[in-house]
Amino acid sequence: MIKKITIGIVIILVAIQFFPTDKNLSDDNTYHISKSYDLPDNVNMILKNACNDCHTNSTNYPWYSNIQPIGFWLNGHITDGKRHLNFSEFTNRPLAYQNHKLEETIEMVEEKEMPLPSYTYLGLHSEANMTEEERQVLIDWAKEQMAMLKATYPADSLVMKRRGPPPPQQ
Repeated sequence: MIKKITIGIVIILVAIQFFPTDKNLSDDNTYHISKSYDLPDNVNMILKNACNDCHTNSTNYPWYSNIQPIGFWLNGHITDGKRHLNFSEFTNRPLAYQNHKLEETIEMVEEKEMPLPSYTYLGLHSEANMTEEERQVLIDWAKEQMAMLKATYPADSLVMKRRGPPPPQQ
């Protein structure tokens, strides 16, 4: 019985190798954050090492991404990461969204929720582990960008509109 289960699992693992995932390899930077925001070299390097693989339209894939089901799992992380924040599409979104995402970046980095532990697990992406100094550089940069937005645009344009049912009509 165990032999049949093992053979079945091996057959499934071999079969799924023929179903590759779509790769996140677009080089379209038309709306990249660097088009409208100051992105110093040190911040750019931190973003490149710790954020861009999951939060831009271009991922540097490790060799093991071609092995399924690992490829499916990585693709899920990348898709989810881009859904939450995509630096390649950043300036194509409303100012309130941009301001909110900068605020969320500060929060996620301060609370050490980013990069995800599963991304840096086993040292596979050790370059993504930020030092305390790098975390502070990224936090300070995001705060500076938020201050620039506040100084440049009307306050009401930087506030996310509440979603939900419209107020009752009288």
